[in-house]
Amino acid sequence: MTHKIAVVGGTGPQGRGLAYRLAQAGNAITIGSRDAARASEKAEEIAAKIGGPATVIGATNADAVATSDIVLLAVPWEGHAELVTSLRDELRGKTIISCVNPLGFDAAGPYGLTLSESAAEEAQRLVPEAVVVGSFHHVAALSLWKNEGLLSHEDILVCGDDAQAKALVMELAAAVTGKEGIDAGALRLARQLEPLTAVLININKKYKTRAGVAITGIGGHA
Repeated sequence: MTHKIAVVGGTGPQGRGLAYRLAQAGNAITIGSRDAARASEKAEEIAAKIGGPATVIGATNADAVATSDIVLLAVPWEGHAELVTSLRDELRGKTIISCVNPLGFDAAGPYGLTLSESAAEEAQRLVPEAVVVGSFHHVAALSLWKNEGLLSHEDILVCGDDAQAKALVMELAAAVTGKEGIDAGALRLARQLEPLTAVLININKKYKTRAGVAITGIGGHA
């Protein structure tokens, strides 16, 4: 089954990479940005990379969300609450996928911020009429964009409180890895999943690689 997906933050590296993978799998993608012209430029870049039939267009954030059934939030933590609040009317009734990582940076490198709630939980609190699922936090933007073929050596972890929405996102994960995502539990587990990204960034820097997450002991997975 294919879906109409808005990628808010689709002009950034992570959003661009996820939009590319989801469009390549046949989904209709709308890149959202504050600047509709910039969103359209990025949409054209993604469509050109796919090189075949694909539906990728650009629009303002509000228009992208309003015309889609699923909304992927791939935006920086700074300004997250303000952005979600500004889109509250358009987000009502949607399935929201949050891959937002609240990270801090200092001389010692990135680290997870100590917060009372995760970015995914914040989005759910701000738009209670939507259903929020946390996922796609740990796939490197460069891997999404530059690697040829599916990232079958990695797993996509999915957390949420709505079983149907979580199953939907686990299905979408196959666009990236070629296999269903891993059910990682309730939405509150995003508090652990989001800061884990800082660990992977540090590993990448140390070993000059693009590390991912792989779960062992589950049939059909690494």
